[in-house]
Amino acid sequence: MKKIAVIDYGMSNLHSVIKSFQKASDKRYKLCVVTSEKNLKDASMIILPGQGAAKSCMQKLSENFPNLSEFILNKPFFGICLGFQILFEKSFEDDGVNCLSIIEGSVNDFRKQVSKDLKVPHMGWNNVEQKNDHAIWNNIPRKSFFYFVHSYYALAKSEENISSITKYDINFTSSVIKDNLFACQFHPEKSSRYGLQLISNFINWSESLQ
Repeated sequence: MKKIAVIDYGMSNLHSVIKSFQKASDKRYKLCVVTSEKNLKDASMIILPGQGAAKSCMQKLSENFPNLSEFILNKPFFGICLGFQILFEKSFEDDGVNCLSIIEGSVNDFRKQVSKDLKVPHMGWNNVEQKNDHAIWNNIPRKSFFYFVHSYYALAKSEENISSITKYDINFTSSVIKDNLFACQFHPEKSSRYGLQLISNFINWSESLQ
């Protein structure tokens, strides 16, 4: 049976992610939690969920997954929340940290941009405006709502990489796509029907790449 590897670096609640991917894959794949790089080699797809601070995340990943960028560039990859943010060049969280630089752009502090009347973190349901007609959005209306929890927002430099935008006083990049990777700021595993559809679409798209 083919394997979907879910990266565990000690900063994620993996249960809901694993449950959602199991349901969407209809038992065609074995979901495996991996804690070291050697376990990625035979994976058909890689999932990187995440929560917490970017600096701690990068430190933990560099210890156990030193060649993670190479795997991301060569296997179907899905990044969620912090697993989305670290794809950028830099996060300004915790006085700044260099990230993986797979997507050009930066991750910035909401508190320096949004109205003081708006709460940070940005938490709850918000609409996601698709910027392309990619297969990842099959059967998902263009401005569907997904669930967010984050204090920092991403801005991708290249329009080519922006798969969707969302507005929270300012417009920010809420998902990106590049070659074999898709990643999003929102939590599809917590986003009900359309979140599950997105995961199913990713699996189907990934199969077309193999």
